[in-house]
Amino acid sequence: MSEFQEISSTVVAELGEVFSRVPEQNLGAALDALETHQRIFVLGIGREGLGSKAFAMRLTHFGKTVHWGWDDTTPAVTADDLFIMPSGPANIPHLHYIAEQVKKTGATLLVATAVPDGLTAQLADIVLTVPAHTYGAEDPSGLVPTIQAMGSLFEQSLWIFWDVLYLMLVRRTGAKFHDLVARHRNFE
Repeated sequence: MSEFQEISSTVVAELGEVFSRVPEQNLGAALDALETHQRIFVLGIGREGLGSKAFAMRLTHFGKTVHWGWDDTTPAVTADDLFIMPSGPANIPHLHYIAEQVKKTGATLLVATAVPDGLTAQLADIVLTVPAHTYGAEDPSGLVPTIQAMGSLFEQSLWIFWDVLYLMLVRRTGAKFHDLVARHRNFE
């Protein structure tokens, strides 16, 4: 077996272990929130943010009004909105501050994390757990271990997790892919 095959097989096995351990009890609440809120805000940092920005794009294709939290054109959050934020270790100070500000608006806060009892997750209305090793977790003992650097396993898992949640939303609502494609940016 080549080094590439060895490493890629291990990474794929790690991802499989993460998804076999995802608790499903809050998925219904997350799908309800995605379905019922017309305006959705998504904010993330680093590689977690990149995967979450991809999720925001898909929600736009679904027909939601979606704002990426870091854009200068992002409007004020209101009590009618859904605010989605990943925080792998749920203890990143500036993300926690943002979660506190969002809670003051009355918006529904959804946090995706590896540490469901972490500080920021405790503020959330909906917590989605992705039990992958993440950078900065104070106690990684309950998380799927990895051969990868820093938070790579959580970040990869989060991207796929968002795609799976999106497919669940599409199936649940009976949306058709051709309708979603029609909402894709058309000036590329």
